[in-house]
Amino acid sequence: MEHTDAPTQTRFRTSLGDIAATIVGRGPYALLWHGMFVDGESWASVVDELAAHRTLVVIDGPGYGASSPLTRLSSIEECAEVGAQIIEQLGGDGRVDWVGAAWGGHVGMAAAALFPRSIRSLIAISSPVEPIDPVFRIKLIIANQILARFGPIAHLRHAVHDAQLIPAHAKNRAMTDVIDTALTRVSRQSVAATLSSFIINRADATHRLPRIGAPTLLVAGDDRGEWTPEVMEAAAALIPDARTRVITGARTLITVEQPAALAAEIVGFWEALDAE
Repeated sequence: MEHTDAPTQTRFRTSLGDIAATIVGRGPYALLWHGMFVDGESWASVVDELAAHRTLVVIDGPGYGASSPLTRLSSIEECAEVGAQIIEQLGGDGRVDWVGAAWGGHVGMAAAALFPRSIRSLIAISSPVEPIDPVFRIKLIIANQILARFGPIAHLRHAVHDAQLIPAHAKNRAMTDVIDTALTRVSRQSVAATLSSFIINRADATHRLPRIGAPTLLVAGDDRGEWTPEVMEAAAALIPDARTRVITGARTLITVEQPAALAAEIVGFWEALDAE
């Protein structure tokens, strides 16, 4: 595919349907995969800075945005296969710098372990490697049943705001609109399928970490309880070539809460790789 400074829209055929993407920038390819409950628009505040260093492939993950709805249960591993399919269709040297937020970070870890030749480097943002707490899992199952039947009603949207954003940001209309718009852009059945597939059924990924050969940057907000800096450091110790950064004033949706700080960390990581 051609590299371009002007954003272009494209679609990739994959085993989970068509995946919509915006491509912008110059240089080696970087694939940006967003977190749950948002879509590719959640990267909007970092795109200009990152596009000066890489050709960005900003996707809408399966079931979100302009991509095909998710109509069945899937897995993080199948998403990694989708990522590899996209990378193959991009051409070039057959590798990308993977940047994943939450869900996208989980997928990136799997892709780096399962398809090592496709991943030049890996950045995983707010992506805990353990499965969710069993009690919280039960609550999510109940919430997901409500979501599948009634859609993203106000109570559910506010719960997502609280999980994704620190308290001050959960009252910030511009930030919550990123979530609300994404949730109303697709069918309630599609969102419910993604929640079941990629959060409720998420398995422990610790065993994959030693198999990640690509240079890796793990990023955490300072206010996500299950992905504290200490837990992140323990995970990084299992990856052969990993470093960590903590972004203050953020919970899960760091791309929206602290875009300038996050972009600076990503660019610094890429510049160090380019220098090597």
